[in-house]
Amino acid sequence: MVHLGGMDNAAFLRSTSFDDYEPADVWTAPAAMTLDLAIILPTLNERGNLGPLVERIDRAIGTAAVWEVIIVDDNSRDGTADEARALALVDPRVRVIQRIGRRGLASAAIEGFCATAAPYVAVMDADHQHDPALLPGMLTALKAGEAEICVASRFAEGASTAEWAAPEREKLSTYANALARKITGVELTDPMSGYFMLPATTARQLVPRLSGIGFKILLDLLATTETPMTVKEFPLNFAARREGESKLDRAILFDFLAGLYDKTFGKVIPTRFALFGTVGALGVVVHFMVLTSLLFLVGHHFTLAQTGAVLVAMSFNFWLNNYLTYRDKRLTGAMALLRGWLGFIATCAIGGFANVAIATFLEQQGVFWAVAALAGIVVGSVWNYALSSRFVWGRF
Repeated sequence: MVHLGGMDNAAFLRSTSFDDYEPADVWTAPAAMTLDLAIILPTLNERGNLGPLVERIDRAIGTAAVWEVIIVDDNSRDGTADEARALALVDPRVRVIQRIGRRGLASAAIEGFCATAAPYVAVMDADHQHDPALLPGMLTALKAGEAEICVASRFAEGASTAEWAAPEREKLSTYANALARKITGVELTDPMSGYFMLPATTARQLVPRLSGIGFKILLDLLATTETPMTVKEFPLNFAARREGESKLDRAILFDFLAGLYDKTFGKVIPTRFALFGTVGALGVVVHFMVLTSLLFLVGHHFTLAQTGAVLVAMSFNFWLNNYLTYRDKRLTGAMALLRGWLGFIATCAIGGFANVAIATFLEQQGVFWAVAALAGIVVGSVWNYALSSRFVWGRF
């Protein structure tokens, strides 16, 4: 629905009492309609973008297909979910899933796949950088059997990133292409695209094996299928964000590499635990650097220096885990960070006690000291990972 009585949706809602309008004011389904397409919009603080985007989708698709929009919102602070519900009151093609305690584009897309009866599903951003005009062509190609998945590419012939103005991201794509081809076996010009369409049954069949970590759901899908999918790319004129701030940051390369790791070694060592352990290893380096510096400053006061080094290393581990390991559940805001830091310190203290207890017990049983110490480190790391995942970065 584009306009209601000459007003956009938001103006209609502000000016109209729902006791006053007639059913004709609300979009009604045509007789004997069959749902063709679900468009999944993962959102975080996109309130002002929703209404105009639904209008653009309506104009782009027209009568070519029957569609619905599923807005999967990560409990945005700006009231995005409320705006989505307001739109749904006057346009039943709009649906909303408000997620509490869960975040991340990949997992949002997965929930969207499982929440629709439409035979085809598309994933796109809600910030207006993805052009809805590509949707009809994608749907036609899938229905005709021209491809198993259609991808909007920023780097295919005929595409443009002139409005994007992010040359560092374009350079990154060159390296991402080579890695993605090796992992997926699919030739892609834009493996990090967030705009694509595929049959819903295909998506749901892959869901149990998807990692759901981070932002690169397309790579996850392509790398999970047993046989490479046939892909048709559509040149995308990648536009500037309409309003708001981008949710992606400099950790995007790390997110991409984490996705590659998950598809190669993730079944042996879970991705998050591997990241957590890597951060812990870096924390050990930080610990000894700080300890050495403090011993130089305070002389032979080892206990004081060791305490300072432990606190610095724990704080470093908390910051890096929050920035990288749990970036899809990242804590923001002074109070949330303070509570998270205190929780992480408490968690690591318990893990440290378990570490010492296990190592001491094994050493007293005659186990070589280095082996006993390693066993203590492993037990402490698993303990810290389990507790921090539950109590620091996971409410549920």
